[in-house]
Amino acid sequence: MEEMSLEQGLEEIGHKILVLARNELYMKMRFMDVALSAFYYVQDFSVDLLATDGETMYFNGQMLGGEYRQNRIRVNRAYLHPVLHCIFRHVFRRNGREELMWNLAADIAVESVIDDWNLQNIRKSQSWIRQRTYRDLKEEIKVFTAEKIYGVLVRWKFSNREMERMIREFTVDDHKYWAKDEDDDRKSEMNQRWQDISEKMQTDMETFSQEAASNTGHFLDQIRVENRQRYDYRGFLRKFAVLKEEVTVDDDSFDYVFYSYGLRLYGNMPLIEPQEWKEVQKVEEFVIVIDTSMSCSGELVKKFLEETYGVLSENDSFFRKVNIHIIQCDDQVQTDQKITCEEELKEYMDKLELKGEGGTDFRPAFEYVSQLCAEKKFSNLRGLLYFTDGMGTYPARRPAYDTAFLFLGDRFDDANVPPWAMKVVLDEEEFAGPSARAASALAEALYDEDDPCRELNNT
Repeated sequence: MEEMSLEQGLEEIGHKILVLARNELYMKMRFMDVALSAFYYVQDFSVDLLATDGETMYFNGQMLGGEYRQNRIRVNRAYLHPVLHCIFRHVFRRNGREELMWNLAADIAVESVIDDWNLQNIRKSQSWIRQRTYRDLKEEIKVFTAEKIYGVLVRWKFSNREMERMIREFTVDDHKYWAKDEDDDRKSEMNQRWQDISEKMQTDMETFSQEAASNTGHFLDQIRVENRQRYDYRGFLRKFAVLKEEVTVDDDSFDYVFYSYGLRLYGNMPLIEPQEWKEVQKVEEFVIVIDTSMSCSGELVKKFLEETYGVLSENDSFFRKVNIHIIQCDDQVQTDQKITCEEELKEYMDKLELKGEGGTDFRPAFEYVSQLCAEKKFSNLRGLLYFTDGMGTYPARRPAYDTAFLFLGDRFDDANVPPWAMKVVLDEEEFAGPSARAASALAEALYDEDDPCRELNNT
């Protein structure tokens, strides 16, 4: 009975502490009212301090009470930490990534946000490891999303010792209740719930709560990046598919039983021949325009073409004979290469030479494609894909074909994209693939963490 009373007492105290922390955060972050209040509180002595599954905030009453007595600000930060995990949907987006590395990447993303906020009720001094981590990450990525941080951490190839130190530095909450990859239905439902909360928060920060949001550093930029719709490139290309007959075996109308029976009975004489023509939905004609201005990296262009080649190699995506024009353009059309098959695209990539490096003007490319259409170079042009960073002059009028401006990761400016064009943000991870990096300055420096002169040297 006494044990039950103690447990109940800890639960009551823990509940009060969480409410106090929530209210204190709300006073400075009114735009986060829905997110801060989105949880049930349940005591769980198996968690280290706090944990969440996106719906319930689990707390260890004993540890939470001790933490609150020592430092109220640490409790405020500890409450805010899992809330931000949910806002960024880290809880539901591991998607097959290595769990330990994903947890660390998500923690770094969240802690970098909190450290960037100029608010007294969550402020704390940054350790040397944190400063070094943020500095090294800024050299590689513009916006600290968990996906991008994960990619960098993989390339840094930490030793076990280094990984442990990073985990100790950035871990705040317990991730035991995060969605597993197999929890598809629940994961999808909770992810949508928090996406709605995040999008409403973004709208509030951009309109009514601009003054309050001014103290949150780059948080709004991160929210925008996280809320921006991303596309699978392979799936997106199928938007430009057409229905056409192709020489192939029609598996739907062909009976293999009669075919095999005829071969067994008469040797090489089947009773029924396979249907040679079949109507299929595939991509046949489209235009790729590559921005070759000085602002668009040649490395990114190459990655984009490699991905396009990968899609073209899939039998179910393209017809065997295609009509693809790859146009290089800065402020004028530089080159136009016609591609009719997979082999020609591979040869083009192998000999790729970017021409241009002037300013960016999208209009000449559209005028050139319109001229090709007038000259009957296309029979049924469905779409134009413009790979760019977005910083250029757009056409005033919509063309006769669908247009999509393709942007990679966070390296773009889409503010002036006309309403008639599609804006497609491609996942940089999918394009980058596995890349190697021997050791970062951070990884090397972590070995010196125990240097007794470090603090003095920093001073």
